[in-house]
Amino acid sequence: MAYEQRVNTGSLFSNKVKKHPKAPDYQGDILIDLSSLEVKNNQVKIRLAGWKKTSEKGMTFLSLSVDTYKPKEQQPTEEGIQDDEVPF
Repeated sequence: MAYEQRVNTGSLFSNKVKKHPKAPDYQGDILIDLSSLEVKNNQVKIRLAGWKKTSEKGMTFLSLSVDTYKPKEQQPTEEGIQDDEVPF
């Protein structure tokens, strides 16, 4: 079965052809749905999770997942609501 990348997932494979000492030990791709991320001050914090897996060809790799959790907006407390803001 051919590999099909899903949204908010990726993989890192061992870099077997390191051409210089500073080359990465692992490399790969991740496909991220940008609409699911919260941007503050032009910055995005992405939480990754990884699982060690073995491909059909026997290669060990890290399977990655992006956590797209967005915190709920804080609801005002009763003390913070003005009479003219009450919707009824």
